[in-house]
Amino acid sequence: MHGSLADNLSLLTAVKAGAAALKAQVAVCVPYPYLAQAQSVLGGGNVAWGAQDVSEHSHGAYTGEVSAAMLGDFGCRYAIVGHSERRSYYGDTDAVVAAKTEAALKANLIPIVCVGETLAEREAGITGEVVTRQLDAVIARIGVDALAKCVVAYEPVWAIGTGKTASAAQAQEVHALLRARVAKDSAPVAAGLQILYGGSVKPGNAKELFGQPDIDGGLIGGAALVAADFLAICAAG
Repeated sequence: MHGSLADNLSLLTAVKAGAAALKAQVAVCVPYPYLAQAQSVLGGGNVAWGAQDVSEHSHGAYTGEVSAAMLGDFGCRYAIVGHSERRSYYGDTDAVVAAKTEAALKANLIPIVCVGETLAEREAGITGEVVTRQLDAVIARIGVDALAKCVVAYEPVWAIGTGKTASAAQAQEVHALLRARVAKDSAPVAAGLQILYGGSVKPGNAKELFGQPDIDGGLIGGAALVAADFLAICAAG
């Protein structure tokens, strides 16, 4: 939860200008109040925009919720679903995340489906079990073919905002596991699926992370608040 109209203007303007020279696909997901600003500033460039969450409901008496169709009114292309903070602070269960994924797809948005384990789960040796369970819930809801219209992001909870980062080998291991899980149902979907890494990615470690065979890019948090850092990470891809 960062940003102001003034800060956003300089950040988005710099990102739009810098991304014009990049080959990487670049998108920013902003808080709901700033969607109109993102649409205004980024329109006409090659940086897409989206929201940091979306309701699983299409309409109705859900005060405070924002539907996927509403996001579409602001030109959103993406919606993050299942971010670790939504799961841990606001109780988004695997079932809710799957429902949000489906709602986003029905409104022609691209869901960025986040999965990841806590430090306790990693230390217990159940990382694979946790991320597979989280992904299975989504596949059960939308079907593996629809997963081709999604992006998956692996974010080890213990490496978000802590300064800790999974090693490139640790991240690759989980990304490979996720791709293999999808391949069990559809090899073509698995081969084409974008799987991002999110967990304290910085300019200094981005190249090594993105150089792994199953890591297709990053879901960037704090480093995205500094245009030069964010662009350097995008260039590393």
